[in-house]
Amino acid sequence: MSLVVSPSKVFRVAEVILEGGIAFAPTDTIYGLLANALDRRAVERLFAIRRPSGRPFLLLIPQEDWIEELGLIIGPRQRKLLSLGITLVIPKRTSVPLYLTRGRKSLAVRLPSSTAGFIRDLLKVVGVPLVAPSANPEGLKPATSVKEGMAYFGRRVNIYVDAGKIVGKPSTIVRLIGYRSVRLVREGNVPFREVLRFLSS
Repeated sequence: MSLVVSPSKVFRVAEVILEGGIAFAPTDTIYGLLANALDRRAVERLFAIRRPSGRPFLLLIPQEDWIEELGLIIGPRQRKLLSLGITLVIPKRTSVPLYLTRGRKSLAVRLPSSTAGFIRDLLKVVGVPLVAPSANPEGLKPATSVKEGMAYFGRRVNIYVDAGKIVGKPSTIVRLIGYRSVRLVREGNVPFREVLRFLSS
């Protein structure tokens, strides 16, 4: 049977994830499904229940130096964008595991903003990147509550974190071009004009 806990139970959620489980929990934008990105078995299990199409998942990272740990290529100016809490699609080196990239030449990564509360605390405790797709089966709307999440996933998710109803904007996504510029993929929580202004400052 799946557990339902409050956001105060960060250590319990971390324990489940580090044991290979999947969590339904609030991120810095909307509810997401979380698994240890360094645990291939957990990631493959999440692909099976969330995205059979095989497209790669977003990674949430605990701190900036995971960019290098993951073998991603980013310019100094582009690196500043991590502080905006937006998703960066970053070119990868050949060392990045195939189970994360699904054959793509880049990986989507986000460092949640310092005001993100639960997800920042969770990342600090687990100390590893988390794969973090939105909490919905492919083609359906993201769950805005634990009730909706349970209707989608039931016991296939090991632990649910109930932070009430969350109806937020998904993150803005930009693709890094070379070492200095970016291209908009999706506008979300941060206007693209603000991204460009920040990049040129």
